[in-house]
Parts: sequence; C-alpha cells; structure tokens
Amino acid sequence: MTDLTPIQKEIVTALEQMKEKSLITEANLAKKVRENAKISGKNKAGICLKDLEVCIEYLGENSQLPYALHLNSANDILIKKEDSWKLLDGDAKKRRQSSEKSISVLTNGDLRQKASGGKSPKKRNDRKKLNIRDAEDWD
Repeated sequence: MTDLTPIQKEIVTALEQMKEKSLITEANLAKKVRENAKISGKNKAGICLKDLEVCIEYLGENSQLPYALHLNSANDILIKKEDSWKLLDGDAKKRRQSSEKSISVLTNGDLRQKASGGKSPKKRNDRKKLNIRDAEDWD
C-alpha cells in the first residue's frame, strides 16, 4: 500500500472490510470510507473513478480480491466480486468521467481536513433585531 494515496488506502480498507459482499454499490462504499476515516459532511459524495480503478487493480494483484467495475444507467459505479478483476470499458469510463464533473467525490483533501480538525461548523448566532419602539427619533 505504499504507492497508494491516503484516500485510495481508505478505499482499499473499506473494500477489504466488505469482501463478504458479492455486490457493493458506490454509495455503500463511500459511506464505509466516511465511517472509517471519520469524515463528517459530504454525505452525498461518491468515489472518484480514477481512485477506485487503482484500488481494484491493487486488490486484484496483491490481495487476491478480484472485483469488476460496472456502470448502471444512472452512471453509478457497481463493484461485483468476480473471477478476475476488470475495469470499465472505454465508453462507460467516458460516461462516468463526464458525470463526475457534476457530482462531489471524496478526495485526499477531505482526509487532510479531518486530520487537521477541519473547519468547525459555524453555528448561526441569534439575530440581533432592531426594535423600532426603542429606537430614538431619526430626525
């Protein structure tokens, strides 16, 4: 796991934890990654195809966990356990990459924010209201 980025290491860890499942959806994998990395927020974020392909290849060659990537009609990634690891074909890959432009994905920056404490959610203070009856005459 030395040549993997931090987010790819989290994805590999999540895939290894979910190895008993024969079908893993992108949403379930992203949820597991957020749980493991303790990332708060980005609840709708998916997994970047480029990162996932590296992880699938890594697991197929090193851990003997052969997964194949598939794409459904909504451009969601499905990860199926098969006899040999397989990445998306050219057309499906192009479709997914173009749809990734409009969705948010988990990145290494999300892990860095978590490690450094990230931005704390700012709570809105009580609004200061101007009471017209107490205001002095504007003349």
